[in-house]
Amino acid sequence: MAAPLEDDEDPVSENFYSLLNVSTDASTDEINYAFRRLSKTYHPDKHTDPVKKKKAEVIFNKLKRANEVLKDRHKRTIYDMYGEKGLETEGLEVISRTKSPAEIIAEYERLQREREERRLQQRTNPRGNVTVGINATDLFDSYGSYDSDPDYGQSTMVEMSSMSISQSVECPLTVKDTAIISGNLSTQNGTGTGAFLASWRRLTSDKGWMEVETVFGNGLGGSIKGFRQLTRRCYGTCAASLQGTSRTLRPVLSSTIAYQFDRHLQGRMTWNMGFQSSMTTAMVYDSQQYHSALVLMMGMRKAWHVQASVTRKFQEHEAKLRVAVKIGSHGYLLEYGFEKKITQFSFLGATMGISLPHGIHLRVKLFRGTQTFLFPIHLSETLSPAAVFYGTVLPVIAFFVVRNLIVNPFLRQQKEKELEKTRKEHSEKLAQRKTEAEAAVELMKETVERSLEAEEKKGGLVIIKGLYGKLITDDDGELIDRECLDVSIPLQALVKESKLILPENTTKSGLPGFYDPVIGETKTLFIRYKFRHRFHQVTLADTEPIRLPQQKHLIKDELTSSSSRS
Repeated sequence: MAAPLEDDEDPVSENFYSLLNVSTDASTDEINYAFRRLSKTYHPDKHTDPVKKKKAEVIFNKLKRANEVLKDRHKRTIYDMYGEKGLETEGLEVISRTKSPAEIIAEYERLQREREERRLQQRTNPRGNVTVGINATDLFDSYGSYDSDPDYGQSTMVEMSSMSISQSVECPLTVKDTAIISGNLSTQNGTGTGAFLASWRRLTSDKGWMEVETVFGNGLGGSIKGFRQLTRRCYGTCAASLQGTSRTLRPVLSSTIAYQFDRHLQGRMTWNMGFQSSMTTAMVYDSQQYHSALVLMMGMRKAWHVQASVTRKFQEHEAKLRVAVKIGSHGYLLEYGFEKKITQFSFLGATMGISLPHGIHLRVKLFRGTQTFLFPIHLSETLSPAAVFYGTVLPVIAFFVVRNLIVNPFLRQQKEKELEKTRKEHSEKLAQRKTEAEAAVELMKETVERSLEAEEKKGGLVIIKGLYGKLITDDDGELIDRECLDVSIPLQALVKESKLILPENTTKSGLPGFYDPVIGETKTLFIRYKFRHRFHQVTLADTEPIRLPQQKHLIKDELTSSSSRS
C-alpha cells in the first residue's frame, strides 16, 4: 500500500488484505472466496450461544467491511494509495462512482497538492554551517632551535586558528517562487569578514529554474544563475557574477553541461572564465554500492590537476568509506575517510588528508538535520608518520567509544520511551484488538478440531506450535513465549487441503486470531508442524510469505532418521 494521507500512521490500524488472508494483487473472485470461507466460521448465524453470537458479529462486520472495500475497484484504489483513512478523508464524497481509478488518483493527487501548498507557507528550511579550524601542529612538529633553548622552554599548544558561521532560511512566496536569506561571519588569525546575501529563485518550468543573488559585505556583489534540462539525458547550468573587492568589481562566468550516458554514468564539462580561468572535465559513476569520480582540470599559468575518488556505500550499515588521490601542479593529496549514520537525523564522519606541501590534516564532520559542524584540524606541516598514525587510529577509537558508551544507550532509552508512549496512546485500541483476537480463537475452535481430526487421519498438515511476536530463547535454546502470542489455533484454522499459504503482507498481526503483542518492535513467526507424521519447523519475518509444508523445514533429527532408514 502507498503512504497514508497523514504522516503518522496508526500502528494498530486494520489491514484488510491480512484480515482476509489474500495478497495485495488478489482478484475479485479470490477476495469473495476468502470472505465466504471465513464467513463459515464467523457469521453470527453459525452460532447459537448468545455470547459467541455477539463476538462473531463484531468480527464478521470487520470481514464484511474489508470485503466491500477490496471488491470495489474505486474504494480499493483509494485504500491502496492512502489506507483506511483515505476512505474517510474529506473530499471522498465529491468523487463520483463513475470515475475510473486513474481519475480517482488524479483527484487525490490534487488534494495532496493543496495540502502541500498549505504546508509550504509554513516551511522555512533553515540551514546552518559552523566551521572551527584547529592548529595542532605543536603536537607532532618540533623545532630544535626553540626546544633546546632554556629561555623559550618547551611548550605544546593546540589553538583555534579560524572560525566561520553561516545560516540561511528559505521563505516560500508561491509554489514557484522562493526567497532565500543568508549570512556568514568568519575570522582567521585575528582578521574578520562577513556578508549578507539575499536571493530569489523561480521555477521557470518543469525543466528549469533561475536565481538572482545580491551580496552585501566587505564589498558589493551579485550573481545570476540558471538551470535547464536540455534533453532527457542532458542538462546545463550557467552563472554570471560580480565579485566585489576593495578596488573594483571582478566579473566571473561559469557554465556546465552534463550528459547521462546510462543509469549510473554521467559526464560533466565546466568552464570558468575570470581571474582564474579553467576547464574541468569529470566522469561520475554512481550506484547503490559505489560512487566514483575522475576529474581533470586545466587552468591558466600551467595550473592543472587530476583527481580520482572511490566511495564504497554500505547500505545495510548506513555507512560510507571513501578514498581519493589528487595529483597536480601544486603537489599531491591522498585522502581516506568514513561516514556513518549514528542516529535517525545525525551523521558523523572523519577524513584524513596527506598532502605535499600542506602536510597532514584531519577533518571531522557532524551532520545533524540541516546543521553541519566541521572541524578541520592541522596536525603537521610535514609528512609526519606519527601524525598519520594518530590521526587515523584515534578517530576510529573515539567513534566506537562514543557510539557504545553514549549514543547506543541514549538511543535505546529513547526507543523505550517512544514505545511506552505509543503503548499508552493506543492502550484502549490494543486491548480491543486483543479481545477481538481471543474471541476469534474461541469461535474457530470447533472448526480447528475438525481440521485437526481430518489432517491427522490422512497424515496431513498439523500445527504443533505457533508463536508470533518477539522471540526470545532461554539458555537451552528453547523459545520463551513471554512476549509472544500463541497462534497455533489461528494457523490451523487457515490450513486447507494440507496446505498453509499466507501471502506477503505488511504484517501478520491483522490475521484473524492475531494481534500485535509488542507494538513498535520487530516481530517474527515461529511454526512447528507435523506433515506425514514427521516434524518440521520454520521461523519467518513478519511480512514474509508462508507456504507449508516444505522439505527444507524438516527438523535435523527427522532428516537423520530418514537417511538411516533409507
